[in-house]
Amino acid sequence: MSAGQSGGGSALFAKRVLVTGGAGFIASHVVVSLVEKYPNYMIINLDKLDYCAHLKNLETVSEKHNYKFVQGDICELNFIKELFETEKIDIVLHFAAQTHVDASFLHSLEFNYVNIYGTYILVGAAYEAKVEKFIYVSTDEVYGGSCDQEFDELSPKKPTNPYASSKAIAECFVQSYWEKYKFPVIITRSSNVYGPHQFPEKVIPKFISLLQQNRKCCIHGSGLQRRNFLYASDAADAFLTILKKGQPGEIYNIGTNSEISITQLAKELIHLIKNTGSDAETEYWIDYVEDRPTNDLGYPMNSGKMYDLGWRPKVPWKEGIKKTIEWYQENFYNWKNAEKALEPFPVPEKSV
Repeated sequence: MSAGQSGGGSALFAKRVLVTGGAGFIASHVVVSLVEKYPNYMIINLDKLDYCAHLKNLETVSEKHNYKFVQGDICELNFIKELFETEKIDIVLHFAAQTHVDASFLHSLEFNYVNIYGTYILVGAAYEAKVEKFIYVSTDEVYGGSCDQEFDELSPKKPTNPYASSKAIAECFVQSYWEKYKFPVIITRSSNVYGPHQFPEKVIPKFISLLQQNRKCCIHGSGLQRRNFLYASDAADAFLTILKKGQPGEIYNIGTNSEISITQLAKELIHLIKNTGSDAETEYWIDYVEDRPTNDLGYPMNSGKMYDLGWRPKVPWKEGIKKTIEWYQENFYNWKNAEKALEPFPVPEKSV
């Protein structure tokens, strides 16, 4: 086990919170929020430091007394059991996963191993350790692609790609611990999250990075696919809300009304970064490429259950995208394979 600052003994803290994948994009925002807002909680960041993770995401809290980093793999059973025994974990937020849809078609076994088997290991160890709350971070993609209906938490799961399928199966493992043991699990499904620190394989940082390098936005297929985008700080607020108010056995959609087609997204970013005037100038910066094997139309979600907990998205689209562009103008981390991620169909190196 490789660890950073210990932060003191368990008696000093009201709760000890384990965040898996905490050096990744969304989870790092959650870790920072937890460390800053709950100084009486010890926040333990467990991360394998895969290609899309970076400890620079945690620089603002790395020396805090209530933060600790542990490098390790959720798929290693003995390591995970030892972690729960030594750290006396009270709460788990499980973000760690392989998430790149394009790569999932080529490396489906790896996605199953990390996303399904890793979750199986983690929830089992958490149950044995009598953890008081286990939050599993899933995805809106488990619903499958449709713009004809708004999905609520009771909508059937119809995943259309290996990544979404692995998350849906992992959900079943987690939910089974509630059904059989009443182990206090919670499942979340969020819209696409964007903002600072995101590895540029995902569409917004990818388009921004391409344009900043005077390269064209590559759009899969027609570009008519629509996505709902949630700013990172709003996502972090949602997870902190669930941490405090979420009910065991429940599923929560974390959604936003900021919906936009991929083509319109590209055009907005081109206009903001390249200051284009005419349609012809804008179209110059778009390159339509072959579509992926399946490309869902969209995942509009009803987030009424989250609203009932008191959460609402706060960051308007124009403000969030401006902040994101500004961050990528100043930052392009030395991620492994960052340049390769800007290709139309990037394939990360296998990590298993």
